[in-house]
Amino acid sequence: MRTSPNIIITGTPGVGKTTHCQQLAESSGLAHLDVNKVVKERNCDDGYDEELKSVIVDEDKLLDAIESELEAGGQIIDWHACDLFPESLIDLVVVVRCDSTILYDRLKSRGYADNKVEENMDAEIMEVLLQEARDSYAEEVVVELQSNDADQIDSNVERIEAWIKQWRKDHEDS
Repeated sequence: MRTSPNIIITGTPGVGKTTHCQQLAESSGLAHLDVNKVVKERNCDDGYDEELKSVIVDEDKLLDAIESELEAGGQIIDWHACDLFPESLIDLVVVVRCDSTILYDRLKSRGYADNKVEENMDAEIMEVLLQEARDSYAEEVVVELQSNDADQIDSNVERIEAWIKQWRKDHEDS
């Protein structure tokens, strides 16, 4: 049995996933599992998409690479997708959202090509990742949080910290 929960922090690129994960890892003692780093460091890629200027992830290799960490628990998974992670190993899915004007500015400041900005903006507006989370996990483990500014991020981290404390309390005897 796991003594710490596994949490996915997901959302469109630019919404603040990594900021949430870093702050949460620092304050909670859980491990920040940055999927982009895992893919690079553990050779879980399947090529490169020239049009979108991004690595193509081999999801089977990725799951094999992190399976033992997920089984042990205590992971904060930082990635833009969530549906590939086994529901039995995930305790909370946080879908971070952002107002489209703020997101647009964040993506442009990263130097994203127009087609990549457009694809990510469309995904955010159409709630693609929120729907993916709702389709893949039980309703009670999916939470949607806004991340437009530092105050919202701080509030979100505090809320997730409280959830972690309650999860640990609820799982003390098991």
